[in-house]
Amino acid sequence: MAGEHGASDLPAAVLFACTMNAVRSPMAAAILSHLAGRRVYVGSAGVRAGDADPFVRAVMDEIGIDVSRHKPQSLRDLNDTTFDLIVTLSPEAHHQALEFTRTMAVDVEYWPTFDASLMVGQGNREQTLGSYRQVRDLLFAKIKKRFGLAGGPVV
Repeated sequence: MAGEHGASDLPAAVLFACTMNAVRSPMAAAILSHLAGRRVYVGSAGVRAGDADPFVRAVMDEIGIDVSRHKPQSLRDLNDTTFDLIVTLSPEAHHQALEFTRTMAVDVEYWPTFDASLMVGQGNREQTLGSYRQVRDLLFAKIKKRFGLAGGPVV
């Protein structure tokens, strides 16, 4: 199909960005790293650096991906800005990434993604985990398709 990307044209460096670098962008970064291994340098950042989210760790542990070392950081905190592609997962991150890259030769893609942290306190623990799993699984499928990668969660 026209416009489809494959593993043969994997970007060398990808940054995932969301609002707090606590849920969506660390999940996406960990998934791409898991699928692509060392073929792609992967980073994540937020408009603001939030706090590590225990629900993210729980749902990623379920599929065998360890995110325990993730430390939320802001786009401004990035030491390396030599990314080929920035994937934004929230409107705020998309706006900031466009500003951030005005003078750079970098592609920016917007993947609107629900913020599962909005569900914390809205139901029981299992319902909250269900929301996080939905975001995880959506990101997994989207990353596999966008980057032409095979593989699946390790359950």
